[in-house]
Amino acid sequence: MRPDLSELNSAVVKTLTYSDIFDHPLRLTELHRYLTVPAGLEALTESLQQNADVETKDGFYFLPGRAALVDVRRQREADSLPAFNRAMKYGRFLGSLPFIRMTALTGSLAMLNLSKNPDMDFMLVAAHGRVWTARAFAILFGRIVRLFGDTICPNLIVSEQALEWPLHDLYSARELNQMIPITGYEVYIRFYSANSWAQTLLPNSTPRACAKQKGSNFGERFLRSRVGNSFEAWEMTRKIGRFSRQPGFGTETIFTADVCQGNFHHHRKWTDEIYRERLKKWSADLDPR
Repeated sequence: MRPDLSELNSAVVKTLTYSDIFDHPLRLTELHRYLTVPAGLEALTESLQQNADVETKDGFYFLPGRAALVDVRRQREADSLPAFNRAMKYGRFLGSLPFIRMTALTGSLAMLNLSKNPDMDFMLVAAHGRVWTARAFAILFGRIVRLFGDTICPNLIVSEQALEWPLHDLYSARELNQMIPITGYEVYIRFYSANSWAQTLLPNSTPRACAKQKGSNFGERFLRSRVGNSFEAWEMTRKIGRFSRQPGFGTETIFTADVCQGNFHHHRKWTDEIYRERLKKWSADLDPR
């Protein structure tokens, strides 16, 4: 069943509007992946050929008057690639640390879209009951990495028993589908399946492929003990106490035994606000053809 053309045209503009927030024009396959209505590539191509509110250059699609973003994207991809390659290596090492069952690269670097912030953002899945121990090892590794000029940020860590994303919105669906799995592919597939709600928002999306690599997770035997239990409880208590006093603590931060999410900069909030404002402007300026 082919989607209604007017609905498809509207979804295309909405998808490009979201990516425009990050100065990121999309290729056809990317536009299809992040489209908010179900559609085949043939129907999408037909829509793009007729949509007066979309422009194209060199295989990229963007909003009217934003052709300069094609060169911006190319430059950012070139600038991001060295950091991306290092981040993938760091991610593989993170996957070998105690109790870490999955690593994935997230944020702007996963899209090869670094602008000013060179941080390497990671999502980790940890063994149940060891989220804070896993985080401690990741932070320790991050301090070593910093000596070489890189900053890794494991800003979302969840246990294997807390795989479903807490908020079901477009921001979360995009983040889920933009992340690049590095280790623990079987866990990544479980994580993706646990968040099947995202496919109601991005119905053309599918799990990303990656090598089925699993780290050795050295040191776990010793830490599965009373000493390990005590360390987990101590680390969780002291960190939650510290984070709860940190500026930015609130709606986008979650700290429990199973989740450590430290979005103190409220990326979801400002992204949603900008997106809604631009959609209003687009509706007012919509080409009547």
